[in-house]
Amino acid sequence: MARPVTIFSGQWADLPFDTLCGKMKSFGYDGIEIACWGDHLDPQKAAADPSYAEGRKAILAKHGLKCWALSGHLIGQCVGDLWDPRLDGFAPARLAGKPEEIREWAVGEMKLIARAARNMGVDVVNGFMGSPVWKYWYSFPQTSREMIDGAFKEIVRLWSPIFDEFDRQGVKFALEVHPTEIAFDYYTAQRLLEEFDYRPTLGFNFDPSHLQWQGVNPVLFLRDFAGRIYHVHMKDAAVTLDGRAGILGSHLEFGDTRRGWNFRSLGHGDVDFENIIRELNAIAYQGPLSVEWEDSGMDREYGAREACEFVRRVDFPPSELAFDSALKKE
Repeated sequence: MARPVTIFSGQWADLPFDTLCGKMKSFGYDGIEIACWGDHLDPQKAAADPSYAEGRKAILAKHGLKCWALSGHLIGQCVGDLWDPRLDGFAPARLAGKPEEIREWAVGEMKLIARAARNMGVDVVNGFMGSPVWKYWYSFPQTSREMIDGAFKEIVRLWSPIFDEFDRQGVKFALEVHPTEIAFDYYTAQRLLEEFDYRPTLGFNFDPSHLQWQGVNPVLFLRDFAGRIYHVHMKDAAVTLDGRAGILGSHLEFGDTRRGWNFRSLGHGDVDFENIIRELNAIAYQGPLSVEWEDSGMDREYGAREACEFVRRVDFPPSELAFDSALKKE
């Protein structure tokens, strides 16, 4: 049975939810991974008012769509990050420049998203956790082991009460392993699970694009964290090092062709999706394949339509028998 193909609504938050749903159905999608910002879903209303959640589900149903996951990426970032002016864009305007108030708001909002997920009938929330030490990733001035240890302990302190609420609601949290997060590659992801004592609440929203440009093999990530893959993003990236550009991006904007890497629409980058599908089959993942469409060099409607077709084409079921079973003599 083919896995459902969904699209993450975060990059489309400028559109009303009803408009987005109609458009994505016409592109061939099965559902929406709903972002908790813009007009798409208000966590407070969805948590407190069942009729609001029913209204969101009714819009999905009108267009023949479903929802398997919510997204709390922007809000989750505000929980664990060290404040700088960029974070103000993810929080209500009234909290601008108030780091502790932003964090308090974000912790409360993430708990509301767990309740919203329950009311929406979904059991996975994808998102970010932030990081108190991301800006220290390059160890100069020197980053001490104590700083790193303290950062992981702080993340556990901040997120444990949130995960308690997730447990009460029967919802899991899927971290998107991503630069700027406490877990941004293979070994930091491994350590995060250890720090939370492998708490079942915490798993991963697998996104190969962020691993690809860092040089981490996405297939090995899937294989080694098989039991913690709670959701899958389909997203591509191309590494285009040419002797001038570096892997750190050179402070050039996404889409600038001089950059050493860029996100690309599916099938236009370097991610090996065939082997990802083979590994997803091996670990028996049957959840959605959610397109996170990002490509600064391509029209987004053209890209979203083409991406849906790409996922349909690349996804295939596992074999139910050994290919050489018919060769046995009766």
